Amino acid sequence: MTGAVLGADGLRRCGWGDSAEDYRAYHDTEWGRPVHGDRALFERITLEAFQSGLSWITILRRREGFRTAFRGFDPAAVAEFDDADVERLLADTGIIRNRAKILATVANAKAARALADGELDALVWSHAGDPARPAPRTLADVPAVTPGSTALAKDLKRAGFRFVGPTTAYALMQACGLVNDHLADCHAR
Repeated sequence: MTGAVLGADGLRRCGWGDSAEDYRAYHDTEWGRPVHGDRALFERITLEAFQSGLSWITILRRREGFRTAFRGFDPAAVAEFDDADVERLLADTGIIRNRAKILATVANAKAARALADGELDALVWSHAGDPARPAPRTLADVPAVTPGSTALAKDLKRAGFRFVGPTTAYALMQACGLVNDHLADCHAR
């Protein structure tokens, strides 16, 4: 499946968005819709980093566990995590237990906390794509990396963020509505 598919409910969706109920709900109500606010963007940066090397549905199904484990993604609270918190998280079956990603999340919280209110939002959204860009017709038309995602990754790294390479940055851009990669005939476009 490379183009939009017709779901059992009669709606056309990006192929991945109709493959499971969790994906359907996420695709139809969240993916590609604008996300603003430092805390909301910190959550998305964290989840995209944890997704690296895994399927998105794995993260999506553990999202509430992540929210609990990382104190509602409050950067100020997560920035205070210590070695005991890291060990607690490594034992938490509600999240992905990867030491490097957990440590990156704590470092990212410190980086987010070091920014002024609204500065993370401004940094991320300064890389929004051209809204007049032609809609992709198939999944093959959707890039994994763009010059914009490369620039966003560099700016995030410059601000002290980790686990934010160009591919992860592009996934963040897609998820948070900086680009619209819903296929041309997808109902959510």
